[in-house]
Amino acid sequence: MASGQKIPARMTAIAISQPGGPRVLKPETRDVPAPGPGEILIRVHAAGVNRPDVQQRKGAYPPPPGASDLPGLEVAGDVAALGDEISRWRIGDRVCALTPGGGYAEYVKVHAGSVLPIPAGFTYSEAAAVPENYFTVWHNVFERGGLKKGETLLVHGGSSGIGTTAIQLASAFGAYVVTTAGSKEKCDACLKLGADRAINYREQDFVAEVKDATEGRGADVILDMVGGDYVARNYDAAAIEGRIVQIAVQAGAVASADFAKLMVKRLVHTGSTLRPRTVEFKAAIAAALEAQVWPLLGTRKVAPVMDMIFPLTEAWRAHERMEEGEHIGKIVLDVG
Repeated sequence: MASGQKIPARMTAIAISQPGGPRVLKPETRDVPAPGPGEILIRVHAAGVNRPDVQQRKGAYPPPPGASDLPGLEVAGDVAALGDEISRWRIGDRVCALTPGGGYAEYVKVHAGSVLPIPAGFTYSEAAAVPENYFTVWHNVFERGGLKKGETLLVHGGSSGIGTTAIQLASAFGAYVVTTAGSKEKCDACLKLGADRAINYREQDFVAEVKDATEGRGADVILDMVGGDYVARNYDAAAIEGRIVQIAVQAGAVASADFAKLMVKRLVHTGSTLRPRTVEFKAAIAAALEAQVWPLLGTRKVAPVMDMIFPLTEAWRAHERMEEGEHIGKIVLDVG
């Protein structure tokens, strides 16, 4: 293992003391992990906060085998040490990374295939807001959903980290973007990011609004993190040959749907989770992002929307903020 400045044996991390509310997130002292072959150790300066972290805290989303039990799926920082078989990265490189867990800590080890350079001009906090959302949106909207220039994308939860990312990327690649959000403020924010139509789902029927926005044709791709009764409504809102991509089920994993509509419209309803996928799979997404999206980030044609930044030791406040549902964009932890 190659390392730069002296790495401490112990570090501060935020652990889940027991399943429960935000206050179960407790600072504790842990051993600094040692990178193995193909891994790098990152000195974390900032860590992104995501809804899967909340689910893990509640005991509903356990880490995959071999992953850290600490929450935290994305980080930004400096390369502190290199395991064997690393050729690209050097000690001190400024990087951001997707992690299978362990991001709420001063150090985290990650597979080199999930590491990317911090985009030009980005702060650590901004860079930490990139990996989870951009990996997720790129794979689900463009690879799995097959969104093409000139097609219509419907994004549910447009003011979330995923939503703000999907709006910007889809718009940048020439799609017509319709989104749902829960307030006028959130709808206005989505429009400023490039959405062509923003629907307040508390006051408007998104199926009727999507049909109106597309002259009755419907959405070619629907990115849904709601589930529940949205499943049947998505079938109504989808165009012929539409693709519905499920990435979460916040309103419930069980739903009733009219499969005759799926057959008549020749719909594809698919879905995925990112965290348990192989390092090779994640490395392929990273390579596509660096080629296709990193130039857009470098010129700020797209960029993470920042909501609030909290100190690492106040991670519980970040989780409260997320569960209140008032945030627009990303919540980040400042690790120092």
